[in-house]
Amino acid sequence: MLKLKLATDPRWANIAEKSLSEILTDHAYCEQKAATSGINMIISCPWHPRLVNNMSALVAEEWGHFRKVLRELEKRDLPLGHKRKDDYVVQLLKLKYGGGDKNTHTCENLLMNAMIEARSCERFRVLSLNMEDEYFRKFYHEFMVSEAGHYAIFIDLAKEFMPESYINERWEAILDGEAKILAGLELRGDRVH
Repeated sequence: MLKLKLATDPRWANIAEKSLSEILTDHAYCEQKAATSGINMIISCPWHPRLVNNMSALVAEEWGHFRKVLRELEKRDLPLGHKRKDDYVVQLLKLKYGGGDKNTHTCENLLMNAMIEARSCERFRVLSLNMEDEYFRKFYHEFMVSEAGHYAIFIDLAKEFMPESYINERWEAILDGEAKILAGLELRGDRVH
């Protein structure tokens, strides 16, 4: 479904599990940024009812995810910690086509969000299959399912702004670029991406 071109090494789950407080902190901020991104989409396209409705639901769900991860930190007497620079997203955003009209710009933002959700889904799948702690395998399975749904929403909405041929061509280019970015990044246990 996701068609990602570079899979995460399953051993990453073991590295992440050894840095549980770090991965939970990074995960919490990923959820917070996803909610913020949904809000920004609403602000940029208040005239598009389907986008506004879908993003409103997504924002509520992502904020609920933030709170869920925060509760996991609190249960373990761990602080939220500081937000970190997300090198993956910084590099991914460089793949965004900057030209065109409002529809092109909105479509590009939707595709970037789809890519982030797709990679998050894949990473949560790796955690749900490979962590030793059964509780966290179930915990991350729930997030995996949710992120897959978000990916589908972003792709579906993008098709309302640009022709499917544009979507297919851009998605292929984004998949290629994302694989190169991922190949160049260190596999860290303290980061979701």
